[in-house]
Amino acid sequence: MAEHELRAGPETVHWGFFDAGLKPVLEVASGDTVIVTTCSGGEPLLPREGSGMHVLPEHREILARHRDPFGPHIMTGPIFVEGAEPGDVLEVRIKAIELRQDWGYNVIKPLAGAIPEDFGETLREIQIPIDIAAKIARTPWGIDLPLAPFFGNMGVAPPAAYGKITSMVPREFGGNLDNKDLVAGATVFYPVFNTGALFSVGDGHGVQGHGEVCVTAVETALRGTFELIVRKDMKLDLPIAETPTHLVTMAFDVDLDDAAKDAIRQMIRLLGERAGLPREDAYQLMSLACDLHVTQLVNGNKGVHAMIPKALFKS
Repeated sequence: MAEHELRAGPETVHWGFFDAGLKPVLEVASGDTVIVTTCSGGEPLLPREGSGMHVLPEHREILARHRDPFGPHIMTGPIFVEGAEPGDVLEVRIKAIELRQDWGYNVIKPLAGAIPEDFGETLREIQIPIDIAAKIARTPWGIDLPLAPFFGNMGVAPPAAYGKITSMVPREFGGNLDNKDLVAGATVFYPVFNTGALFSVGDGHGVQGHGEVCVTAVETALRGTFELIVRKDMKLDLPIAETPTHLVTMAFDVDLDDAAKDAIRQMIRLLGERAGLPREDAYQLMSLACDLHVTQLVNGNKGVHAMIPKALFKS
C-alpha cells in the first residue's frame, strides 16, 4: 500500500467548518497510509516575540490567507478515500502521533466552558512551553504535565444536506470528539455519508483531562500517521473506537443524560456484534465491567464514551 504526506498549508486546510462540498486536497486508495500535519490557533494565541517559543512558518501562512474562520479549528484535508460510499464505514488506524512545536496554548473564554456562570467575563489566553524531547508541558503555575498527544477533531464530511457547519460541535460524522483515549494505537470507525468519505483532521492536543472543562486543552501542532481503510462489512450510526485494551462507543447530545444513554445503547449493540451477547446479557455486563466517561462538556453537544476491556472476550 502507498504512503502519502499531507502538510498543513493555505491550500490544504479549511478553518472552522465541515462541508461535504469541499474539494479533496488528496486522494488515496483504501489501505493507504497518510502522514498529516496540523496547526492550531489564531493570531492572538501565538507567542510573543522574545518568548523563546517558535511559530511554524506554515502556521503564519495559513493565518495570512484564512482571515474569516467559521469556527475554532484549523482542519487539514479533506482526504478522498477511493471506494468509500454512503453507508460504508471508514476505519482510521492511528499509527503514530508526534509533537511538532515547542509551545501550546490554553484559553478561558467568556460565556464558554463547563461553568460559564463563574467565568462569564473572563478572557485568559496563555502560552505553555513544551519540551518535545521529554514530552512535558511546563505550566506557568509551576506544574509540569506529562503529555499524551491526540487529535481532538477528526471526522468525515457530514451529510450534504447539512451544508457548511461549525467544527465545534461533535456529531454522527465525528468532528470535535475531544476524546483523550484516541492516542496512537487506537482505531476509530466513522459512518460514511459521502463518496470518498472526505476525512479531515486537526485540533492537536498535547494533553487534556476528560471534560475539557475550561473549553481548551494544551492546543498545539501535531503530526499524525493514519491508515485509512474502507469497510463494506460494517454499518454504524455513530463513531466507535478500539484501543489496544478497550472497545469504545461514543455519543453526543446537548443533554448529558441523553448522551450517556446513547453511548450505552451503542455498546449493547457492539457487544451483540462482537461477543454475540443478547441485549439483556450485554446490559448487565456493562453494569459490572463497563466504564462511562464524560468526554467533554463544552462543545454544544456534550460527549460521553463507554469503555469495556477487550480481555473479557479472549478465549
